[in-house]
Amino acid sequence: MARSMHVRRPATLASLAAELGVSRTTVSNAYNRPDQLSPELRRRVLETARRLGYPGPDPVARSLRTRKAGAVGLLLTENLSYAFRDPAAIGFLEGLALACEDAGQGLLLVPASPEREDVAAVHRAGVDGFVVYSVPDDDPHLAAVLERPVPTVVCDQPDLDNVDRVGIDDQAAMHAMAQHLISLGHRRIGVVCMRLNRDRNDGFVTPDRQRSAHFHVQRARLAGLAQAFGAVDVEWADVPVVERFDHTIASGASAAAQLLDRDPQITALVCTSDILALGAMTEAERRGLRVPQDLSITGFDGIREAEQAGLTTVRQPVLEKGRAAGKLLLDSAERSRPRAVTLSTELVAGSTAAAPRGTAEERWFGP
Repeated sequence: MARSMHVRRPATLASLAAELGVSRTTVSNAYNRPDQLSPELRRRVLETARRLGYPGPDPVARSLRTRKAGAVGLLLTENLSYAFRDPAAIGFLEGLALACEDAGQGLLLVPASPEREDVAAVHRAGVDGFVVYSVPDDDPHLAAVLERPVPTVVCDQPDLDNVDRVGIDDQAAMHAMAQHLISLGHRRIGVVCMRLNRDRNDGFVTPDRQRSAHFHVQRARLAGLAQAFGAVDVEWADVPVVERFDHTIASGASAAAQLLDRDPQITALVCTSDILALGAMTEAERRGLRVPQDLSITGFDGIREAEQAGLTTVRQPVLEKGRAAGKLLLDSAERSRPRAVTLSTELVAGSTAAAPRGTAEERWFGP
């Protein structure tokens, strides 16, 4: 004969309140507004909850009731692992996390692979607002974010009307780098840039593709180079530019190889990120080229690895970018127009850029 099974039903907020002889509001306050209870009463509520197996208020039900998720969504147009692999992304993520900590908010990563257009993750995300980190202006995930009735802040790109933005002046920063190389005597350069559009292109880039790039940060950095070198009569259409879809050291090395195979007389490689520049340095070493005596190499970002390598680069405040984006999003003040925060950059004259071989300066001061 089967024995009857008595399954203990889990305690509820109502049964816990009845057990304690208090109101359901008092129990709720023990979890959500502890400052409303005396320490002794809150301790008694939590101890009784543990004894009866009450797990606490249902966060889903609470979010439905309050219409608040208690979390910020970070949209990345990369695979999720990129946020923990790319040094600049790591710094930005730390800054955003600090802003969320200060506001008592959670952080939800919403990855959006650049090679997939499924926007379901954006629609499913239970967040109170989005920070969009460096996406192209034609990205479908961005369009899905802007359809949500929640506040949005863009970091770096794109620059949109009626949307708050945090970034730097990329064109001016790269123009300063170009002027530094020009002052050293460089005129014959090659450029390695990050992806310009959502389609994969690992090769040389025409001026038209540069000007029509949907990643406007890269477009601005290339424009800064073109403007500065054009001012000293370097025809930009003759400057070889190689694009890489994947942002890795290996990509920087292979791009540098493409450029040097086409024109071994290049005196400087200008890279639009430190990661690509570090790859270019490994390719130079593989070829037996001395940096900077035989070839100057520059980057952009100012990551720790670049500093350790003595890279000539543009340092940007990636951690402060994340913190500023979070603060802007979480600021509940009423506003009538979009806000923009433009952070400053610094040209770091490291040990990887010098006058090209054969210049008058080298003949005078060289060995």
